[in-house]
Amino acid sequence: MTTETRTTLNEVDIDAVGGLIEAVRTDPAKGHTTWAAHVRWNGAFASSATIRSFDPVPSDEPPALGGGDTAPNPVEQLLAALGNCLAVGYAANATVAGIAIEDLRIDLRGDLDLQVFLGLSEGHAGFETITATVRLDSDATPEQLADLHAKVAATSPVGHTLRHAVPLEIVAG
Repeated sequence: MTTETRTTLNEVDIDAVGGLIEAVRTDPAKGHTTWAAHVRWNGAFASSATIRSFDPVPSDEPPALGGGDTAPNPVEQLLAALGNCLAVGYAANATVAGIAIEDLRIDLRGDLDLQVFLGLSEGHAGFETITATVRLDSDATPEQLADLHAKVAATSPVGHTLRHAVPLEIVAG
C-alpha cells in the first residue's frame, strides 16, 4: 500500500502550486485561461450569477438605492473580489517564499459618487478610490513582508484589472 504525502504551508498544497508554475513555465499557452459568469435578473434590482458548478451568487441593492437588501450589491462584490484575490495572492506567494501566515485580514473601502449612475451628471460612474488595508500576522521579517506585499500588489489579477483600463464590450444578443 502506497501513501501519498502532500507538503503544505498555509494549508496550500506546495506541490500543486509548484506543478502549476512549472507547467506554465514549460508551456506558456497553459497560462492563458478564460473565466466566465452567467447572470440572471430576478426582478427589481436583484440578480444572481452562476459561476461554474457553484450555487448562484445573489446580488441586490440596499433600500437607500431602491433594492430589497437581500444580498451584497455589485460594487460591494467588486471589493470582495479584490480582497479575495489579494488573499489568494498572499497565500500563494507566502507559501512559495516559505512564509507561514498566522492570520490575514483585508479590509476594503471604496469611494463612489452616485451622481453619474443616477444620470444627474456625466463622468466616471465607478469607484474614485479603493483602499485595501492588509493585516498580516506572521513571524517573517519586515523585509520579507515588504517583499511579499510588493509581490502581491504587482501580481493580483483583480488589482491589475482595476488599475488598468481593460477593453470592455457590452453586446446586445
